[in-house]
Amino acid sequence: MRASASTFGPTALAGSQNPPWMSFLSIPTMEIIRTPPARIVRGLTSIAFVFLFVPGCSSSGSQSDGGGDSSAGASSSGGSASGSSGSASGSGGPSGASSSGSGSSSGSAASSSGGEGPDAGSTGSDASIADVAAADGAGDATAQAGDGAAGSVWTGTWASAPDGTCTAAVGQTVRSIVHTSIGGNAARVRISNAHGNGPLHISNVHLAQRTTGSSIDPATDTALTFAGQPDVTVPASSFALSDGASFVVKPTSDVVVSFFVMSSSGGTCQQNAFQTNYMAAGDMVSSPSLNGGQNQNYLYILGLDVQNPAAEGAVVALGASITTGFRAPADTNMRWPNLLAARLVDANRTIGVLNEGISGDITSGALSRFDRDVLSQTGVKWVIFSDNPINDLGGRSTPTNDINQIKMMMSMAHAKGVKFLCSTLTPYTPDEPARTTVIDFIKSAGSGCDGIVDQDTATHDPAAPTMWAPQFNSGDGLHPNAAGMQAIANCVDLTLFK
Repeated sequence: MRASASTFGPTALAGSQNPPWMSFLSIPTMEIIRTPPARIVRGLTSIAFVFLFVPGCSSSGSQSDGGGDSSAGASSSGGSASGSSGSASGSGGPSGASSSGSGSSSGSAASSSGGEGPDAGSTGSDASIADVAAADGAGDATAQAGDGAAGSVWTGTWASAPDGTCTAAVGQTVRSIVHTSIGGNAARVRISNAHGNGPLHISNVHLAQRTTGSSIDPATDTALTFAGQPDVTVPASSFALSDGASFVVKPTSDVVVSFFVMSSSGGTCQQNAFQTNYMAAGDMVSSPSLNGGQNQNYLYILGLDVQNPAAEGAVVALGASITTGFRAPADTNMRWPNLLAARLVDANRTIGVLNEGISGDITSGALSRFDRDVLSQTGVKWVIFSDNPINDLGGRSTPTNDINQIKMMMSMAHAKGVKFLCSTLTPYTPDEPARTTVIDFIKSAGSGCDGIVDQDTATHDPAAPTMWAPQFNSGDGLHPNAAGMQAIANCVDLTLFK
């Protein structure tokens, strides 16, 4: 019997492109998770093995997960020029690189789907159990039957935010390269259908350690299951977690996730991965290398969790194009969250770093996806809110609006026991003086921030504080270069993670 995850109740329409304010009008989603007696759901109230979660929407922070990505895509450029021209762009560049060969394009502009609910339900006792970390703020969400490690804590080691749709790749093998933060002795993956118009059916999900390019070390090739089954069906606006499997994950290393797409009605993806990934016709999951198309997106696979007894939790980097790594060299893992992960490893800290950046996103967009992209992440204990206001403050919004939205996210985080770390804003002269107003709020005694990441001081020119320091400017006056990414990572005080 095929494993599946089902969502019940009304959801917002996938594929729509509503303005950001409409995310607050989306209909809350009711989702049901039926859990077999052999499985344990920690931190939840379970009656007859049925769990109901109905996200609400209020100024106190119970924001509906249905909002999704209200602002992803080039339209959220904050008034600057298109990224495809190579000039300054709040959108963070192109909406995806076309692929060569059979694994064609990386996709269209981002769709504002109803979002991905915090829980993926099931239609039968053998269905894959959902990750319900966000429902109770527990972080480590589930121990699944067949994990061989029931009761152990899961922590996210890698993640990416779904910002739209790409080519669905039906009938093809998808091979994605994900760069870990912490290591572990067991692993599981998160499959997302956030922007699908109907069910997603995939099979033969495998993990392996990467050698080079699309090639894997065959000795490490490990098959994953979903409730013991080799395939899973994920409804629209939902995600599913695989069972855990014994698999050695090394810190700050490349893990290859391969799978075969049986059917799909919309390729949920992160369009700006800045990582070369691969596709090939047919089921080539266990092939040592793939000779097909290439792209720069993450298709369907949007999370990797590990089990590590030393794990302290995970920090989510919530941001826009500076967080996704726009203008940093591709295929080098020079995004500032990757560099922060390396600093933590060097300091003998075992903290997962999860990149939930969406190029072009604005503050209201971050608020509308806060449940899904922050609170539902496995093991989350901290969130760093980064660069979204930069896309707002050139005329799209006001400092007052952005500050109020930051306070709402802060309340949501605190309600779940998650610490909210506020970043000051890197230089962008069209945003002045609004940018300085937001920075002054963040640094004020009454901001409510649990800590400050001073990206502004780390990157501005001391002689001209509203300008980039020349050595950190990518050339567009908006995004940092690789050295600037390192400066941002270096300014994070590691003692904030306690």
